[in-house]
Amino acid sequence: MKRWLLIIGVLATVLLFLLATASGNTSHFSNYYGLVLGLNVALLLGMALFVGTRMTRLLGRVKRKVFGSRLTLRMVFMFSLVAVLPGALVYTLSVQFLNRSIEAWFDVRVDNALDRGLNLGHNAIEFQLAELERKASVIAWDVHDNSVSSLLPRLSKLREQTGVQEITLFDDNNQLYANIGNEMAPLIPQLPSRDLVRKAVIGSYKGIEKGDNGALMMRVIVPMPDSDISNRVRLLQLMQPVPTQLAQDAELVEQVRSDYKQLAQSRQGLKLIYSLTLTIALTIALLGALALAIYLSDKLAAPLGVLAAGTRAVAQGDFTQQHPVISRDELGILTHSFNRMTRQLADARDKLEENQAEQAEAKAYVEAILGSLSAGVLSFDEEWQLQSANQSALRILGLDPERIHGQPLSRWNESYPALTAFSAHTIHGFLSDEEVWQRQIELAEEKRVLLVRGTRLSQLIDDAEDLHGYVLVFDDITELLSAQRDAAWGEVARRLAHEIKNPLTPIQLSAERMEIKLVDKLDQTGAEFLTRNTQTIIKQVAALKQMVDAFRDYARKPSGKKKPLDLLALVQEVLVLYEAAPVLREFRVHDALMVNGDATHLRQVIHNLLQNAQDAIAEAEEKQICLILEKDEKWARLYIEDSGKGFAPDLLPRVFEPYVTSKAKGTGLGLAIVKKIIEEHHGRVQVGNATGAFVRIELPLWEETTSG
Repeated sequence: MKRWLLIIGVLATVLLFLLATASGNTSHFSNYYGLVLGLNVALLLGMALFVGTRMTRLLGRVKRKVFGSRLTLRMVFMFSLVAVLPGALVYTLSVQFLNRSIEAWFDVRVDNALDRGLNLGHNAIEFQLAELERKASVIAWDVHDNSVSSLLPRLSKLREQTGVQEITLFDDNNQLYANIGNEMAPLIPQLPSRDLVRKAVIGSYKGIEKGDNGALMMRVIVPMPDSDISNRVRLLQLMQPVPTQLAQDAELVEQVRSDYKQLAQSRQGLKLIYSLTLTIALTIALLGALALAIYLSDKLAAPLGVLAAGTRAVAQGDFTQQHPVISRDELGILTHSFNRMTRQLADARDKLEENQAEQAEAKAYVEAILGSLSAGVLSFDEEWQLQSANQSALRILGLDPERIHGQPLSRWNESYPALTAFSAHTIHGFLSDEEVWQRQIELAEEKRVLLVRGTRLSQLIDDAEDLHGYVLVFDDITELLSAQRDAAWGEVARRLAHEIKNPLTPIQLSAERMEIKLVDKLDQTGAEFLTRNTQTIIKQVAALKQMVDAFRDYARKPSGKKKPLDLLALVQEVLVLYEAAPVLREFRVHDALMVNGDATHLRQVIHNLLQNAQDAIAEAEEKQICLILEKDEKWARLYIEDSGKGFAPDLLPRVFEPYVTSKAKGTGLGLAIVKKIIEEHHGRVQVGNATGAFVRIELPLWEETTSG
């Protein structure tokens, strides 16, 4: 735009100069005034188109809400107002002054003065002509009767007396008789034309003519009083130049009057020309000022737009914005400050990213540690809302973070009723005076026991502790307690088996010996009494031995006789003993199902489960046992379900504990022994209620065991 402004400025200056010159000197530029005026109008239209295009673009930017466009538009209006107001004032005053001045030029008194001056000059010249005519008449009467020989001397004397420049005597046929002139007169007499001769013959002639040298000459021709014998009319001519000053004054007055009359006739045209010139000049000046205002406004607002774009980029996180400082004014200082700010922000962001990377690494390290922990870790804020939790905590408590998001710990029981006791004990522990507290909490519905430890998170600020939240660490010690109970029961079983079995054999032998020694010595009634009591002793001793054997089986250590065996064949072998039982068999494998195990112990597991199922359906209306054997990717699965009444809800969480049973004559060691044997084989066992009670056993396949 700067180049266009320079071109427009040069063209406007040249064309306005030509227009002003043509307007002030129309006589010299009358042939070019229309062309110059057309060029100025064309320039005016071009400037209007240029300014209109720029203003349309600016209004479009304002409509699109481009940053800085409103400021640019406001500055354009301000600059335009600064240019328009003085221009309009000067234009109005100039037009008024011009019109009044032109009117003053053509005052009536000036017109009258010029006319009178011109008349005065004419009168003066007429007086000179009349005087010259009188002289001619006097000379004509003086020489009309002179002879030819005396004519020339007389004419010469008369010329000197009258002071005329030239005296010529000739006839009406322009035949020269005599010619007398001073040193200023031409060598060849200036004879009149035939028309002048005819006028002079009729009467006389006087007039003013322009000589060969451009000077005004007075010519007077009078006829001689007499005529010669040839009837030719003789004429006397006097030639006298008009006085130089009088001639110049008369010519000047005539020229001024002519110019004045011409100007007076073109007065309205002059007004129109000058007004049009002023209007075009003012319009070009205003359009130029408007174009310059647009350019300057864009120039002033451009750095603000660049800074605004840079600010938006910084707001979006781009701190690489650096703009050149092109001036030393306030905008330059602002640009320099912006560049320094972006550099500082970039450095701060780099340092922040570095710190965040370090924190992320530390957090990832801590999360990896927490993720690898078997213990659950929970952190809460001051409002008891969950802040973080590791996978072990979510797994142990069975939590879904989305369900408890934004809920304090006291309201967890609304989504998870089983955690009512957990929430209450946790809050009570944190509200206690203990800095680090520990509780053993049982999840009622799941019969799981958690060992919970908690502490407060605080920061020392101005010698005072500021609470920032709470940290809770807990372990699921259900299996640990079960293992401890199993170990305790195993120790009890070993001691009972040792302490009880030793006296049982002597008691049985003593009872049998008493019966043998005394039965023949007593009467029939006494013998029957003795026999009945000794048999009771022997049966109870056998029952005690059976219980001791069960204790021994529960308390024994792993036999170490594991080897690859076909679980399918083992199950089929055991089922031979239950041909009469209502067992529904479903084998989903057809090839050998190899596991690594002890055949005796696994046979005992199958016997115990089938025996428990038979006992469960003893009192059921529909007596049926379902046995399913199948193969998973890594496991061999045995599923046994009966049609009995199932496990009692209060006993279900503790069915694998020793001496927990609902049977009147049961020892409560069956499922405990099953669980122990399966765990010795690195398997899994699960119980529950479906149609009746079910037990599902999973043993690792031999291939997986071998590869492991």
